Amino acid sequence: MQENLQNIIIQGDCIEVLKQIPSKSIDLIFADPPYNLQLKNELFRPNQTKVDGVFDDWDKFDSMQEYDKFTKLWLNECKRVLKDDAAIWVIGSYHNIFRVGAILQDLGFWILNDILWVKTNPMPNFKGTRFNNAHETLIWASKNKESNFTFHYKSLKVFNDDLQMRSDWYIPICNGDERIKVNGQKAHSTQKPEELLYRVILSSSNVGDLILDPFNGSGTTAAVAKKLNRNYIGIEKEEFYVKITNERLEKIQPIQRELLEYLIERPIPKVPFGNLIEKEFIKTGEYLFSKDRKYQAQVMADASLTWNEEVGSIHKISAIILGNPSNNGWKYWFVERNNKLIGIDDFRFEYSKLFLESDDKTIQLFDCQKSGENLAVYSLQIKLKK
Repeated sequence: MQENLQNIIIQGDCIEVLKQIPSKSIDLIFADPPYNLQLKNELFRPNQTKVDGVFDDWDKFDSMQEYDKFTKLWLNECKRVLKDDAAIWVIGSYHNIFRVGAILQDLGFWILNDILWVKTNPMPNFKGTRFNNAHETLIWASKNKESNFTFHYKSLKVFNDDLQMRSDWYIPICNGDERIKVNGQKAHSTQKPEELLYRVILSSSNVGDLILDPFNGSGTTAAVAKKLNRNYIGIEKEEFYVKITNERLEKIQPIQRELLEYLIERPIPKVPFGNLIEKEFIKTGEYLFSKDRKYQAQVMADASLTWNEEVGSIHKISAIILGNPSNNGWKYWFVERNNKLIGIDDFRFEYSKLFLESDDKTIQLFDCQKSGENLAVYSLQIKLKK
């Protein structure tokens, strides 16, 4: 086993390789295991052309009991390698997903959601003997009931046009240029669309997380993980698919980290307006403006505002202007910098970044300039002892 278990595709049996991965080292797992489709005979379209279905040896098991045993073994190892606050996604069809779900629960995983991947372009049921099978099911589960799993709720809501992201995802099956082919034939019979993994990884992991796919296949999980600036491990038994994945990964250009920040998820800093006055982010005597510049109020040394004959907080004065019993002044007031209006709310985040945030138990206060305005900011560094 290689020492650096990041950003590699490991060839080997998934259970044996999983056993060599350190416990509690993985942030997220996406698993696309064999579905055990139990297909016995070739399938033909009405025009007698052969359907390119899943008849691979890796999808064949002698019995349901054998499949259950295999599922329990790999899921048990997955649980071991997951961090305590990590989660797992498993995708399947009606052939296997109910058995997988039961085993997940038996092993102590806590199911968070089942997601329907509704295929907008599903393969027809050529025999006409059943409903058109137009979806697959994903189970999203945390390691246990107490896990503090990652979920970027607000980001997914924005992703979905300010509507709560639902558990039915309408995404086409992999086709066109995305479908990897070798000599004109599909390289992998069950290649998943990047859209699907994009949504999974974006919603339930963070930049820099380590994502494991124990059934790598053609490498969609690793490809999207690299694109989204996550680390990855893929496990794949077939040398052919390892080669395809590595060739695919060489072409991936990661998105810039600054474009992957979940800005909408940022908690609002608990910074009083007076703190901005003290550090001269906003100066005593200058004016705050409404967004349309129709109203302006002057800032006093005690952080109150004066408007006409009224004196009060940023909230009280904005409420009086609007004729409302209350109002959020942080969202109402703007300050002028370089002939442009900047919301005073933005300064709270700047203040928090400079004075409150600390990654290495060090609080750093910097000399700085803000949009052309000199700020009288203290320059010192305080080391916090453990």
